[in-house]
Amino acid sequence: MAGLTATSLQWLLDILVGGVLLAWLVLFFGRGYFWRADQRLPALPPASLADKQASPACLPAVVAIVPARNEAEGIGPCVSALLGQHYPGTLRVMLVDDQSTDGTADIAQAAAESISAAGRLQILAGKALPEGWAGKVWAMHQGVAAAGDAPLLWFTDADIVHGPDVLEKLVLHQQRDNRALVSLMVMLSCRSFWERLLIPPFIFFFQMLYPFPWVNDRRRPLAGAAGGCMLLRRDLLLQAGGFAAMRGALIDDCTLAALMKKQGPIWLGLGTESHSLRDYRFLDEIWRMVTRSAYVQLQFSPWRLLEATLGMIFLYALPVVMLVAGLVLPQWLWIAPSGLALGLMAWAYAPSVRLYALNGLWVLTLPVAAMLYTLMTLDSARRHYLGRGGAWKGRHYDQSGEKRP
Repeated sequence: MAGLTATSLQWLLDILVGGVLLAWLVLFFGRGYFWRADQRLPALPPASLADKQASPACLPAVVAIVPARNEAEGIGPCVSALLGQHYPGTLRVMLVDDQSTDGTADIAQAAAESISAAGRLQILAGKALPEGWAGKVWAMHQGVAAAGDAPLLWFTDADIVHGPDVLEKLVLHQQRDNRALVSLMVMLSCRSFWERLLIPPFIFFFQMLYPFPWVNDRRRPLAGAAGGCMLLRRDLLLQAGGFAAMRGALIDDCTLAALMKKQGPIWLGLGTESHSLRDYRFLDEIWRMVTRSAYVQLQFSPWRLLEATLGMIFLYALPVVMLVAGLVLPQWLWIAPSGLALGLMAWAYAPSVRLYALNGLWVLTLPVAAMLYTLMTLDSARRHYLGRGGAWKGRHYDQSGEKRP
């Protein structure tokens, strides 16, 4: 019986390690080649800017809407970069000051005045948050209501600085393919050890969850967006019911993308000319960022949490464990499949590492980062059941999106 048990266990482990290799083959070849990280805005045509400056009336007017709650640290550079866009058409910037207590509005006004552009900045004092609304969505809704009839709305976070040509590239891409929404995943800070360990995997996992080529394929229903930079058609947003149709959404960007893709094709890419000013020097800072929404992404489902946890262990921890076990025992039936799975993992992760100009050896750290993200997801669920999940700027929400004290 002992021999039969040992044989059965080895048979089970053989199947598991073969399953890991099969799973990585499917991810590598069968999920839109998401890992290539190649969805980028096209470069501006050489004569593009000069041609448009001759007839700026041909370009759609844009209102940039910045929801901001206690963003004193980054709002000045953000507003300056928005007002400094090389966009030949009409561009106005609207700051929705969501009841900040740190002087966010005053800093934004001073930044606009310092570059003689105060006339193009409007500061809207946000109203109290109604029941049933998520805070950021409510701020975005107020911005739309006050934006007038501009054809295009550009939503951007208050801690992001965009390169001077970003808006023109967004508009050209939107106009060329008549997209309902165009969005960019901006470059995050990646200087500290913890950022180097965890930020490229964050980008990698986001692309794995929402393969950009599939998001950009009008024939596929999958929708995704990155909330730091979203340009959309105002008329289609209103046709979709506006932000009132997603008032309780805690993950506003992907919810908005799903809403807009019902109205027309959307596009999501990587933006190397837009940078987040928010840095994460320590592990606990990234931990808080992830736990804020990880369990929300799983729709507060314990079964989805179990599935995600087992999936991460299966994909990222098991190949390492089986390779080591195979080398120690030795077991070639474990070494070859697990080694190939780890090779595919490293190959797939390499473009995300290169995106942040890191040493190629960082590809070896993905299993460690994956396990840390798994722990963060579990902690996100723990915080939810303790009544401290779904936080945004000091507000906490329950499963329905209702604000809690």
